[in-house]
Amino acid sequence: MIESIEERSVSSYAVSGTVFSAIFAGSMHYDRYRKQALSKKEAIAATLRLSAQGGIASASAVATANAIGKRDYLGATLNVCVGLLGVYGIQKISEKFENDTEEKENDNEQQ
Repeated sequence: MIESIEERSVSSYAVSGTVFSAIFAGSMHYDRYRKQALSKKEAIAATLRLSAQGGIASASAVATANAIGKRDYLGATLNVCVGLLGVYGIQKISEKFENDTEEKENDNEQQ
């Protein structure tokens, strides 16, 4: 059984998760940029995407733990689902933006 003495702040963990993810993803993508495996634009976009996803995942995890601590298993399940949908949504929005940008660049090259 999980013991939760005090409820944790979801918003503060969202900020912490975003900052942690930005540091991690930023250093990882900077290294790939430095090795010329990614463009500067790609490295920044990937870092921003992973930072947002990390914040959502962290907030969802804390909200889930808080719900479990209250024995609110439906709420815990919903919090996991919201986290999954948030991370997935950010991924899909990012892919759409990248595809639209590539199409515009291709159109400009053809003109």
